[in-house]
Amino acid sequence: MATEEIVIPDIGNFESVDIIEILIHIGDTINLDDPMLTVESDKASMDIPAPYAGVVKEIKVKIGDKVKQGTPIALIEKSQADAKASKENLAPPKETQSVPINTVPEPTRPVAEPPPTIAPAEKPLPVAESVLVANDKASHASPSVRKFARNLGVNLGFVKGSAPKNRIVIEDIEAYVKKELTKTRTDDMGTHFAPIAMPNIDFSQFGSVETKSLSKIKKISGANLHRNWVTAPHVTQFDDADITDLEAFRKSMKKEAEKKDVKLTLLAFLMKACVNALRAYPVFNSSISPDGESLIMKQYFNIGFACDTPDGLVVPVVKDVYKKDVLEIAYDLGDLSNKARERKLKMDDMQGGCFTISSLGGIGGTKFTPIINCPEVAILGVSRSAMQPIYNNETKAFEPRLILPLSLSYDHRVVDGADGARFTTHLRAMLSDVRRLLL
Repeated sequence: MATEEIVIPDIGNFESVDIIEILIHIGDTINLDDPMLTVESDKASMDIPAPYAGVVKEIKVKIGDKVKQGTPIALIEKSQADAKASKENLAPPKETQSVPINTVPEPTRPVAEPPPTIAPAEKPLPVAESVLVANDKASHASPSVRKFARNLGVNLGFVKGSAPKNRIVIEDIEAYVKKELTKTRTDDMGTHFAPIAMPNIDFSQFGSVETKSLSKIKKISGANLHRNWVTAPHVTQFDDADITDLEAFRKSMKKEAEKKDVKLTLLAFLMKACVNALRAYPVFNSSISPDGESLIMKQYFNIGFACDTPDGLVVPVVKDVYKKDVLEIAYDLGDLSNKARERKLKMDDMQGGCFTISSLGGIGGTKFTPIINCPEVAILGVSRSAMQPIYNNETKAFEPRLILPLSLSYDHRVVDGADGARFTTHLRAMLSDVRRLLL
């Protein structure tokens, strides 16, 4: 068996190209036209096919080398079958047997003439430009990688390349498939419209950029928030509560709370008021069953609160709020907040919630639309309180009153607009008169 040297064939009008992928190894048995390596120019990438079958004896190039037409790339020991085929191709064709004059040939159907065979050395190289795929994302990959993706049914538009110039390699496709297989699946998948993929934009073309990885908490909470927003049809009811008297009472209780090493905040009173409203309107203390056919009515009252930490948003849960007074609630709030900031929260501290409060009062803002913490059916957003002139019908004059903006988001599959308005009205009454919290 003869050993032949394989060289780079005609690659067009390029002085040199870079080797970006080597697809063969010493000892491999390859067939005619099998891709041996992938080269890349400024405009395209292409596979170099094997001109004949055989066994790879030596590889003379490595990834990153610059090559041009005629550059040796490998030594291949040609197979006997391939050598025999080569000899047969070189042998002169036999003379065609003529048909006797007195013999009429049997009529045959016309047969389409086969396309002319192109010699291996003249066979055009497959070129893979960076083309747009279904989601308008430019994918940059070699022909062999594209073939690998097609075999797995992977749309390269959703794969992020890790090689230079964001080029996609086989390892990127394998990582994408593994990630897709580990995603949570539900029985009703395929019954909803799939969101259009975000375009892949190279922001560095507009200026300098820096890439930072998301924290683990933000990755988890981001996926949950997206699921909750898509799953539950949100409606937000806005209202204002007069907390002038409540704030005065809270300040008068600060010294007593400090003696018990408790920081008495407005959130403790909000939790107490929310439990009162949940008892009055039990539908807000429910969850829709997984099959969507019934409501699970809860007989306990656990209130979660959104807690901002350096790593992202977490939602600790204060248990059995109905059984506790305001000072006990305030103590639990302080304890859970400290654990959240010190990254000491346990899974039990963030489970079992019935209703959630997201308070931005310490930061600012007027109103916002909080996202429901499913499988709960409602969440209360609280913004920054401010003094406003409120007209008093009894005194016929405007009085300065401390007004707290409220934003109640609820799942419209479970709660209708009328109950939403009733809930905020009840909550407003609880907060406007602190004595009602004792009822």
